[in-house]
Amino acid sequence: MMKVSVQSIHFNADAKLVEFIEQKLMRLNRYFDKNRSVEAEVHLKLQDTGGAVKEKVIEIKLHVPGGWMIDKKTGRTFESAVTASADTLKRQLLRHKEKTTTYPHIRLTDL
Repeated sequence: MMKVSVQSIHFNADAKLVEFIEQKLMRLNRYFDKNRSVEAEVHLKLQDTGGAVKEKVIEIKLHVPGGWMIDKKTGRTFESAVTASADTLKRQLLRHKEKTTTYPHIRLTDL
């Protein structure tokens, strides 16, 4: 089960955006063991670039067994930044899972 907490800094995020973020991050749940609880912290910010439209910045911290995975993306919309960040975190999780999977050790004396 994944616990997602969303924090918007200096503005209020609407319920649709929060629900979209939760749905995207819940898809990452399939890369974890079913009995593990995983936490996700999401920070939403507006970055002033000097133009009429502010950049949307999203930072996602995933607390996985063995440490933290952090990804930060900017985009024209929060939805596009969340999608890009979820893809990056998926790749990181797959790499992490490959590293933590244990294989039987083969010793040179056994050959």
